Amino acid sequence: MSASNSKTKEMICISCPLGCRLSVGEDQDGAIVVKGNKCARGTVYGQEEYLAPKRMVTCTCRTDCEKFPRLPVRTSEAIAIELIPDLLRELYAMTLPLPVKRGQRVLQNYRDSGIDVIATLTLADHATHAAKR
Repeated sequence: MSASNSKTKEMICISCPLGCRLSVGEDQDGAIVVKGNKCARGTVYGQEEYLAPKRMVTCTCRTDCEKFPRLPVRTSEAIAIELIPDLLRELYAMTLPLPVKRGQRVLQNYRDSGIDVIATLTLADHATHAAKR
């Protein structure tokens, strides 16, 4: 990896508590080279972040219940960064009917990525909420 390589990316590794400053780029043969890591996890993180950065997504979706108007959800795995804006638009536009159980898929296999969006909280239906009043 030469210093003049314009494809070199600087990043902070978040795979362990050390927070190493990584420099990631390609050598003359096209192999991904990671420098600055103090553990093996930094190499893997740097390569993955360089080639195809991904993030976990957490947000809330609207529900059809006035008492509990938002339901927290998350992706089942980290998803490609370029898919996140459209995923969030779709999630913010949804209205989920109750009941919803924790771990229930609210969106399955988003754009054939193999990644689901799942509820992180159980919310009962309207009748249950009305009966508890």
